[in-house]
Amino acid sequence: MKIAILGKPFDEEYGPFIQNLFDELQRRKADILVVEHFSLFLQNRINLPEGIPTFTRGDSLEGVDFVLSLGGDGTLLDTVTYVGALQIPILGINTGRLGFLATIAHDSINLALDALFKGHYTFDDRALIRVDSDLEIFDGINFGLNEFSLLKRDSSSMIAVHAYIDGEYLNTYWADGLVVATPTGSTGYSLSCGGPLVLPQTNNFVISPVCPHNLNVRPMIVSDRSVISFEVEGRSSTYLASLDSRSVPVDMSVQIAVRRENFVARLVKLHHVNFLTTLRGKLNWGLDKRTNIFR
Repeated sequence: MKIAILGKPFDEEYGPFIQNLFDELQRRKADILVVEHFSLFLQNRINLPEGIPTFTRGDSLEGVDFVLSLGGDGTLLDTVTYVGALQIPILGINTGRLGFLATIAHDSINLALDALFKGHYTFDDRALIRVDSDLEIFDGINFGLNEFSLLKRDSSSMIAVHAYIDGEYLNTYWADGLVVATPTGSTGYSLSCGGPLVLPQTNNFVISPVCPHNLNVRPMIVSDRSVISFEVEGRSSTYLASLDSRSVPVDMSVQIAVRRENFVARLVKLHHVNFLTTLRGKLNWGLDKRTNIFR
């Protein structure tokens, strides 16, 4: 089995767990390759097996069976951009904080690897959002797993976002910005803007204004088969376009539209993990003592 590993710098307390991961993979005779920047970080922190090859962004991962993402949800979002259209299954191991996507606890690595090598898993295909524009703004990586956002810059005044669905005028949002989230992204920035939680396998986008000036403007759910396009106005000459964790300043004249990407992010789902359990745990649902009154 060939396994690629991506990760971010971690606190010293996670060192023994990461060491155990590499030891266990080596014991199982897996072919390992590590993203270059993470390999440099690991040197002098753990004992890496000799001769592990590295890769960088743009290198092909064709032939890799699984990708392990070591970090939080942000690391997994970045991992998706390395995999792209290859749709290599991704397993998220959480050394971060929240962990909606990186659901495997760092102290459950052995159990997770055992399930992986025994085939005790399924695939959880997640829809991606794609950004099309008349000027390249994301260096060719124009897809994301969580959301696309249009935001005002710094302390500038609000912007006006004219939104269209399949060419038909929807609304003008006078706001600090506008978020278009996938079902996966409905637990992220969109949620903090008052957007609804959407189950991962529903075929929708969630449009949520950020601090709207008109209080009767509310989040809206639309089909992810729609093409959503925008025109932006404001006192500043630029605004911020954000795709997951990547943000770039964009001139007001640039034409932008979003749609569902033609490929998916394929997450590894172990049999003891499900979205509803994760949702309750991460949002602390059920801590109210009244939860079990009628059971």
